[in-house]
Parts: sequence; structure tokens; C-alpha cells
Amino acid sequence: MSRLRWLAFPALLLTACTTTPKTVEMLAEGDTRILRPHRLERTEPDRPRMLVLLIDGIGRDLLYDLLKGGELPELSRLLGGEKRAYANAYFEPRMLSTLPSSTIPAWSTALTGVPPGEHGASGNEFFIRKERRFAAPIPGTFTDASPVLSTFTDDYVNDLLRVPTVYERMRAAEPEIEIWVAMHQIYRGADRLLLTDRKTLAQAFEALIIEGFLDEVKDETSRDFFELLDEKVFDTVFEELEEHGVPDVLTMYLSGTDQYAHVARDGPDKARTEYLREVLEPKFAKLREILEAKGAFDDLYVVLTADHGHTEVVHEFENALSTSLEEDPPAVLARADFRVRPFQLEVDDDDDFQAVLAYQGAMAYVYLADRSTCLEPNIACDWRRAPRWKEDVLAAAEAFYLNDRDGVPIAKMKDTLHLILVRPPATGPEPSRFAVYLGGGRTQPIGEWLEANPQANYVALEWRLLQLAKGPYGDHSGDVVLIAHNGDRDEPRERFYFAHRYRSWHGSPSRRDSEIPLIVAHPKRSTAQLEAIVGPHLEEEPFQQKFTDVLLDLRRRR
Repeated sequence: MSRLRWLAFPALLLTACTTTPKTVEMLAEGDTRILRPHRLERTEPDRPRMLVLLIDGIGRDLLYDLLKGGELPELSRLLGGEKRAYANAYFEPRMLSTLPSSTIPAWSTALTGVPPGEHGASGNEFFIRKERRFAAPIPGTFTDASPVLSTFTDDYVNDLLRVPTVYERMRAAEPEIEIWVAMHQIYRGADRLLLTDRKTLAQAFEALIIEGFLDEVKDETSRDFFELLDEKVFDTVFEELEEHGVPDVLTMYLSGTDQYAHVARDGPDKARTEYLREVLEPKFAKLREILEAKGAFDDLYVVLTADHGHTEVVHEFENALSTSLEEDPPAVLARADFRVRPFQLEVDDDDDFQAVLAYQGAMAYVYLADRSTCLEPNIACDWRRAPRWKEDVLAAAEAFYLNDRDGVPIAKMKDTLHLILVRPPATGPEPSRFAVYLGGGRTQPIGEWLEANPQANYVALEWRLLQLAKGPYGDHSGDVVLIAHNGDRDEPRERFYFAHRYRSWHGSPSRRDSEIPLIVAHPKRSTAQLEAIVGPHLEEEPFQQKFTDVLLDLRRRR
């Protein structure tokens, strides 16, 4: 599809946005939000600066192979690597994403230092039952762009986090620290939020969603919009560095690698490789030149990580478990006599839904009401009450189990689910643990199921599910969790995903989706010295929440 044809759509998206005065103001302003008064002088010159590179959707093996194979020379130079030698960098070989391995829960975990059950942002979209509110920082079941824009204009994701961010923790130790964040969803505690213009952001979001939602789109989505988004982020950073100098901490978020992987016809590995080489490499070169010219590169920690990997899928309706009430997951619930919440950000206070679906790629959350409070239509359910175990939770799980086994009544949903996870309503202050549903009301502990199914190709599933469910906000991940046949299957045509049609997805407990990079570099530190800093934080639990601990430790060193 030509670029001109794509440009017809942003107006459609923006007219659907729920605007606020701050949103209108941001649309008219420049590319930087001043979160705190700007200071021109470093307050702690004896502490090392940090450049934090957050690259969306880059799996560990792919990135490490490219770097060590000499195929990303500019990023290598930024990491202190010359001629494939990394004498001043440490490549962590064990780091794992949170679950689900998707953008919002992963970055929220990495930048708060606690798992989803504690920070509360449990999915790209999720339901807060105590507030009867659907949160959707990255919508997967509808096309409204307003929450995406309000993440940068009205602190949408930051307000969903129930714990301090890494930046707030840095500031607690150093009240005058200067922190800039470029284009990331999480910035609470920073001084400046560096942005691209809102038109480019809307175009990139639309280019990502439109191929899945519009049947008539047959051509490959152009890479132009994702490329333009990242390039403008870099340009904004360059301008700020030239005008104001180098802050103590600069976080840069690059999302095009993930967005293009979702829609590229040639598959996620080739798409991400080409994007790194052709789009990001020239910008990495200029970034290094500016930092060197500013005298910041001599004592600079460069820290790089990602949120998740990618798994190739096929762009077919049969593989996309979407939102149709005739043939997709909501149809299974509807045929089992559950009234399903409409797929939109907000509904009326008196809407009488009994079940809520939130999609996470390879996983989906199912939230259930106590239907005894709303048996008849047009009576709103009391979502403050937990669902009943047999009549609500097991009833929904059994409907999915039987339909997956027999294909009745929804033929499309046969043999699409690898796991159906359930947990009983909590009797104490914290939600209970998930177990595998085996049909007929029977369940099996996760650990036992894994021992009986070693071929599942899932990594640390039991522990990561515990981190999802345990904590004051463990109920944000639903009462039933569906894991599609995705990461457990070798052939893309045999994989399924909870979304509209795409060519790559993530979110599963598989190694492809879960193994992420962590690289720490410093021009005056050896690999062994850097490993001695990073290693103790990970120990036997190399999970994503430890990223915050690593950043805090690096900043404390003089």
C-alpha cells in the first residue's frame, strides 16, 4: 500500500480519541514534556552517567548473534566493542521476561523492580475488577488510540503503577539527579519526557493495528511509519543533548523493531535484523559521536535490554483468536451463558456484563463475575465480589475445555488452546495460585503438569505464574488464563494468538518469547568487573524485575 493511501487514516483514529485539555495542549506543543524544572549543571559529577537503551521485541539470541558476529558495528562501538571483542561489556546469558511476555507488563516489571502482582500493570490490557474499569495502555481487542496517546500526554501507564518507578527510587537517593526519558511509557520521577510528534505516533499505532482489523488490506504494511517514529525520537534526543548537555540518566525507548516484526511478511527475525541494520545503526553512530563530543563517553554506563522476543505466526483468520461473538473466545463464553463485556475502553455504569476478556498475544485473561448478583439481563454485576468457584470459574473453564477438545459449538476454537489455567477465589488478602484445568472439574498443580509434559518448551512457567498471581494486584490477571498453542509448536501454521491478524506475536512462556538480552558496558570496567556487579543481583532468579536493582547499583558506584 502506498504511503499516501496510509495517510488518510490518522484523522479517523484521532477523531475517535477521548481528548483532554492536556492532550490538546500536547498536540499543539513541541516534542518535550518538562516534568520538573530543568537544571543545567550536574549535581553529582563523581557518579557515572547512564545511557539506558530499551529495544522492544529483541530476543537474546538474535541480538547477541548479530553483535558478536560483527553485523551491528555502530551499536557495538556504543557498547565498547571493537572488532567483535567486548573487553568492556558483559552479556548476561540468563535474563527472562515476565509473564505474559508482552510490552506493558514487561517494561513495568523492569522499571519498578517488582512483578506484575505487585505493580498492578499485569497486561497490555487488563480489568480492574474492584473499580469495574478496563485498562488498555496497548489495546488488543479494540482500535481506540486514545489510551496510547494519553500514555504520553496524561500519564496513563504511570498512573496504573501502584509502586515507585526506578526513577523515583533514584531520586529518593539523589534528589537533584537529572533524568530524561525518550518516548517510553514509564517516566514517573524523570525530569523530561522526550517525544516524537503526536501525528507520527498516531500513524505508527494505526499502521500496527489496521492490517489486523481491516479485511481489505492485502499489501504489506509499510515500514515507513515505524522508522519515522524511531528516527524522530533520536532527532529529539540529539536536539536536547546539543542544547542542554548530557543528563545523569538518559533512557531511550525504540519500538520499531517490535512493531515492524508484527506485520513484516518475511518473518520477525529478518524484519528485526534489517531494522537494526538499516534504521537504528546510523542513529547509534550519531548518538555516540554526540556523547563523545560532550565528554560524556569516558565515564558512561551503557545498559541495554528488551521486554520480550517474538514468535512467527500466520496472517489468517483461522489462527487469530479475535473478538467475534460467532467464532472466537467470546463466542465460547456467550454459548455458556456468560454475557461478555463489549470490546471498548469504556462502557456504561449499568452495563450488565458477566465476563471480561483481555488479550496478551499468546495469552488471554478471563475475568468472571459472581453471576448470582446479576442473573437476569439488564442487572449490573457486583464486581467487588469474587466469582463462585464451581458456578462461575469452573463453568467457564469447562466451556473452553470441551470446545477445545470437540470443536462444539465453536468449530474454529477446536485444538487452539494448550493450557487452561484456573484458580479458586481467594479466601485471604492475596489471590490464590493458578493450576492446570483438566476437565470435569479436575485440576493439576503447575509443577506436576510440567513434569508430565517436558516437551512443552516453557521456561520457568511455575515461578512466573506465581509472580503474576501473587501480591495485592494479583487479581488483575483474571480468574481463568488461556494459553494458546503458540510457543509449544514448531510450525507457524499450527500456532494461534489472541489478537486480530498479524505475522508475529509474543506473550507466551516459550524461550522464543521469554529470553531477553541484558548488556552492561563501561569503558573503564572489564567484563569480569561488570559481571561481578550484575551477577549477584540475578543469582538463581534471573527475572526481569532485577533490572531495576542493576540500574540502582550502577548509579550508586562512584
